[in-house]
Amino acid sequence: MGGCFSDVRGGKEAVGGAQAGPTVHNDAVEFFYRSHGAFPLFSQLELTMSASNLLDLDVTSKSDPMVVVYAKKSDGKLEELGRTEVILNSLNPVWIEKVSIAYQFEMVQPLIFHVYDVDTKYHNVPVKTLNLRDQEFLGEGSCGLSEIVTKQTRSLTLNLMNKNWHGGMRKFGTLTVRAEETIASRSAVEIKFRCSHLENKDLFSKSDPFLRISRIVESGGSIPICKTEVVDNNLNPTWKPVCLSMQQFGSKDTPLVFECFDFNSNGDHVLIGKIQKSVADLEKLYKERSGVNFVFPTSRQGHEKLFVDQLFEKEQFSFLDYISSGYELNFMVAVDFTGSNGDPRSPDSLHYIDPYGRLNSYQQAIREVGEVIQFYDDDKRFPAWGFGGRTTNGTVSHCFNLNGSASDFEVEGVEGIMGAYATALHNVSLAGPTLFGLVVNKAAEIASRSLSSSNNKYYVLLIITDGILTDLQETKDALVRASNLPLSVLIVGVGNADFKQMEILDADSGPRLESSTGRIATRDIVQFVAMREVHSGQISVVQGLLEELPGQFLSYMRSMDMKPLTFHAGQPSTS
Repeated sequence: MGGCFSDVRGGKEAVGGAQAGPTVHNDAVEFFYRSHGAFPLFSQLELTMSASNLLDLDVTSKSDPMVVVYAKKSDGKLEELGRTEVILNSLNPVWIEKVSIAYQFEMVQPLIFHVYDVDTKYHNVPVKTLNLRDQEFLGEGSCGLSEIVTKQTRSLTLNLMNKNWHGGMRKFGTLTVRAEETIASRSAVEIKFRCSHLENKDLFSKSDPFLRISRIVESGGSIPICKTEVVDNNLNPTWKPVCLSMQQFGSKDTPLVFECFDFNSNGDHVLIGKIQKSVADLEKLYKERSGVNFVFPTSRQGHEKLFVDQLFEKEQFSFLDYISSGYELNFMVAVDFTGSNGDPRSPDSLHYIDPYGRLNSYQQAIREVGEVIQFYDDDKRFPAWGFGGRTTNGTVSHCFNLNGSASDFEVEGVEGIMGAYATALHNVSLAGPTLFGLVVNKAAEIASRSLSSSNNKYYVLLIITDGILTDLQETKDALVRASNLPLSVLIVGVGNADFKQMEILDADSGPRLESSTGRIATRDIVQFVAMREVHSGQISVVQGLLEELPGQFLSYMRSMDMKPLTFHAGQPSTS
């Protein structure tokens, strides 16, 4: 849902050229099944989508569309497979984010595609957290996956329908879906582009250029694979490096189209120029330190050039490559014992232990996250702390051992955490305030110590809380210091508090965290989910918290140039 004053920052971000590579299926899930002797027979596919003539529900601008893809199960229920990015002000969008699906020949796999117009106020919110009930429904298409893959072009165009529309006969546009098989390869290329002497397309300022890169396919069309960020007010821009996997660019000789646009918030981006080059051509440009002239939409002659300032090949190992080689995920948990949770003896308390076995939100988060992560931890001994409680010695502690021990903070398995938590509710009085700094520092200390003795451990701290932070800046400082350590922090918010502070710590929709001394976090290590979203059925705890964990793990390994423990050159990829 656009608007002439819409916040366009989300539309200026890069898409598809991140270090983590393209979207893939859940490596952790596949590894779990394979380790238990189950070898699913499937081909991994990526779905690319574009639309034409979408319904325009906005008054002063065009719709801001996003696609959500579902698999329809045998019981009729829909399982969400993924979402595209939001494209601002466009009735004919071409999305870059792909949705991954396992194609199984022996099964009928019905797919449902929902297209939404995303409200302006959500443009800087990660698409995976958007509440779809808050967005305008533009239309729906459906087909079987086999209908797509059996087409010669592996693409299918669907007429969108809208059963909820009561405005008489109306065309809702079309959605084209294309399927491509993923390539099991670690090969990638990192490229840094710049341009010089771009034509100024703006009247009162300079152009705001960005590059869009597309791959030409056999049918003669092209598929966008990457978009750089927008560089504001600059006719000689240098963009951040993009990392393209072989899955994206195909081969070094595959022709790629490079289009330079001037960004406009109304969605009508103005083409400055375009060229067609392969990765092999780019390598030559880089070695010769020469630029190449753009071809212009008009017959005019210009001086605009594209340069390759950096280009090198690299191997991108998958999450599975590391885990199967011996890397471990070590689970840690910290539980909020502040008074705002309510008296644990009252059924209204967030800490109430139900005598009939129904789990409270704290227990649910511990069990669901712990049972997934413990699979990747050899000894299954987990550090467990509480914070904000008055311990048996009468003092309020913001990092005490959950098991009551003065020296040993580890417990045995997920059941050990659950037992220590239940016992602590009888021995620790709820107090406050809510401080994260000490538990983050404690987890960081353990992660830091491991570097001197072993390089095969990555730590995951789960913090479960109901309240508003009193030490927001101190927590930011601790997280920034920890951002170059093998550590991720998962935060679950329980109850109905305002969790805007947690969304600040989870830097998905904003800048990276900055410490009080001005240091910027090396990487994003925080993921937050509100339990009320889980209870409303929008997401599961595991989905909300662990979706980004493999990417955070990989960002650390790649930033430290760490390879799988048993990797040998020429070894085939496991992903």
